[in-house]
Amino acid sequence: MITQEEDMNSCDDSGPCLYDLLRLEPNLPPRKTSGRQSKEETPSSPQTRLNKLLSQPGNGLCADCGSYDPRWVSLNIGSFMCIKCSGVHRSLGVHISKVFSVKLDEWTNEQVDAFEEMGGNTAVNSKYEAYIPDNVSKPKPDASIEERTDFIRRKYEMQQFMIPDASVCCPFPCKPSSKTEKHNHHKGYSLGLAFRNSWRRAEKSNKKSASMAGMVEFIGLIKVNVVRGTNLAVRDMVTSDPYVILSLGNQIVKTRVIKNNLNPVWNEKLMLSIPESIPPLKLLVYDKDTFTNDDFMGEAEIDIQPLVTAARATELVKMEDTMQLGRWVSCGDNTLVSDGIINLIDGKVKQDIVLKLQNVERGVLQIELECVPLTQ
Repeated sequence: MITQEEDMNSCDDSGPCLYDLLRLEPNLPPRKTSGRQSKEETPSSPQTRLNKLLSQPGNGLCADCGSYDPRWVSLNIGSFMCIKCSGVHRSLGVHISKVFSVKLDEWTNEQVDAFEEMGGNTAVNSKYEAYIPDNVSKPKPDASIEERTDFIRRKYEMQQFMIPDASVCCPFPCKPSSKTEKHNHHKGYSLGLAFRNSWRRAEKSNKKSASMAGMVEFIGLIKVNVVRGTNLAVRDMVTSDPYVILSLGNQIVKTRVIKNNLNPVWNEKLMLSIPESIPPLKLLVYDKDTFTNDDFMGEAEIDIQPLVTAARATELVKMEDTMQLGRWVSCGDNTLVSDGIINLIDGKVKQDIVLKLQNVERGVLQIELECVPLTQ
């Protein structure tokens, strides 16, 4: 495992270092954000359209717990959610819920079109919360991670609160006119419910252990830009088809495959939630094969604790100038090609890292990290 060394005492003369920041009083006013906009917002821009969607009835509250001002969405479900519920959604996997940030991710108009067609929180909850049993309570904004995880998994992964398919429904359902009638109305769908719940009971123990993986408190997000690979190993006669897998705790994401290239340029941004017990960020490089198992092309690990510490420190102070906050020193005990500097740039805490891949004959990987605090 690669260990990260911070040079707390050797900082540039241009400003204070991370050691100075951590000594400041915690009750200082929060840092003001820059008034500059990175991209022009026009009436037809994706960001403007998203803000308009947020103002529609039902979208101003998290679809799962009711928290105010949700800043995250499930792109394939169609709902707005808070950052705490978004962490649980990430643990479900992108095949169930693909989490995007309203502000931090770059949206296209096509993505906004597809998201808008799903109807927002009201439409989503009318589908996934069509029937919530009396003994099940929807989480409140101050709910624990266990409560959120249990409800969200039952809602989206197990789909326990949906009305069963029409093919197994009572052929003459009556429209409910009261809470009592609604309860009796859904009794008419007992065949579908019994069928769907039968296999759930059989797999209850397995589901319980699997659901525990999502019961993790998150303290922030890390944005990883996989920039490029250099002089990667050959796995297909004279070349390779490389891609990169990132893992942080139980979360796994990967880049696209680049064909026939030993010096691939991905420049692909991926995002992961940071668990409270901060694990190392693991990187694995593979060669994509069609008919056989993918070939291993190297690995690396990064200790992101110093980056998270720097991001937390900058939240306590009012700071807009670019400055160095820390350093991962290149030495014989790690595989850095050059020092990994932690910088504050336009209010964002970033770190550029160039690593030699391990357990492989050759290869270098360049990545850029950015830590996003939970408050953003």
